[in-house]
Formats: sequence, C-alpha cells, structure tokens
Amino acid sequence: MNKHEVKGAIKEAAGKIQKGVGDLTDNKSQELKGALREAEGKVQKNYGEAVDVASDKIEEASKGCG
Repeated sequence: MNKHEVKGAIKEAAGKIQKGVGDLTDNKSQELKGALREAEGKVQKNYGEAVDVASDKIEEASKGCG
C-alpha cells in the first residue's frame, strides 16, 4: 500500500462519516460535502492502486530484460 492508497482510504472513510452526519442532522450541505470527500478519496485510492500495479509491471519487465 502506498501513501495515495492510505490517504484516499482515510478521505473516503471521513467522507462517509461526514455524509452520514449530514443525513442524520438533515444538513444537505454537509451531506454533499461528505459525498464529494468520499468520491475524492475513492479516486485517490484508485490512483494509488494503479501506481502500484504499474510499478509492479515495470519491475517485472526489468527483471525479464536483465
């Protein structure tokens, strides 16, 4: 797991909580902000996963060339 995956997972969880609190308190603004933070976290986490996959593929390719 790299830093993007960790930070993304944290943002995603925080967004879910914020969205839930907004829903419970009927605060549509907080609910929307939470949904946006959750989506941002998912994107960042997916980016981190893609970086890991690409890094693994590069490492595999370099082993095959040497």
